[in-house]
Amino acid sequence: MDFRLTDDQRALRTGVRELLARRFDGPALRAAVDEGGLDRDLWRALGEAGFFALRLPEEAGGVGLGLPEAVLVFEEAGRALLPGPLIATHLAAGLVDGAAEGETVVTAPDGGLVEWLEEADVVLGDVTGAEPIRSADPLTPLHRLPGGGDGGPPERALLTAAEQLGSAGRTTAMAAQYAREREQFGQPIGAFQAVKHLCARMLVRTEVARAAVYAAAVTGDPVEIAGAKLLADEAAVRCARDCLQVHGGMGFTWEAEVHLHLKRAWLRRERWMATAPAQERLAAALEEAM
Repeated sequence: MDFRLTDDQRALRTGVRELLARRFDGPALRAAVDEGGLDRDLWRALGEAGFFALRLPEEAGGVGLGLPEAVLVFEEAGRALLPGPLIATHLAAGLVDGAAEGETVVTAPDGGLVEWLEEADVVLGDVTGAEPIRSADPLTPLHRLPGGGDGGPPERALLTAAEQLGSAGRTTAMAAQYAREREQFGQPIGAFQAVKHLCARMLVRTEVARAAVYAAAVTGDPVEIAGAKLLADEAAVRCARDCLQVHGGMGFTWEAEVHLHLKRAWLRRERWMATAPAQERLAAALEEAM
């Protein structure tokens, strides 16, 4: 089976990256962190671009694409640290009026947590007794439900894994760029073996996760999705940490983008099929196969 991207898929990925570069660049990311709140104009721009209606049939007003294309789009969202209940709104397209067009912001409980509850127009699920909690990620306000809950359908986990993959790719690129530009002892720090090894390991983690996420998008198998989520979580968290190490003290400053990727990766790791449920699903599948 040929898993290489088609010309149309590459064009889709490029188009989404260019859209986000225009509408959610570095200054916009910083403004979102400093000011909080959800940018409704950006949300509608995503709707106009078909972000939420990507998998709706064309006869229903959608783009008519599939899960592999959705993974490519959410990978770019993760790369840009795009905020908001993207997955819930995407899954609600065609079910909730205005979701596909970006006019309605939809959120849903997940594992006892609800993101962007106060900003959402529609909440899918019971959020009785939800209490606001402090979020590790300044771009993701959270409420906790008293009774907990499940993580929803496997495709939620796959789209979250795609976001983690995008974040891992971004921090790997940031580390490599900084290693080429930052000089110590008269030469770029990328010339030192220890930094080379860090960047190489980041790339390997990212590409292994990419293969797993893309394959799971093609098969849609819940067990493969669980494995992809685990690999993408590991890649996002560890690549962000290694990127911090490459940047040194500068990487720990509030002005740097690196810490935002690490905080978002921590949060995603515990959501839409957290580590323990994903491991249990894989273990059960292995035990059944023995």
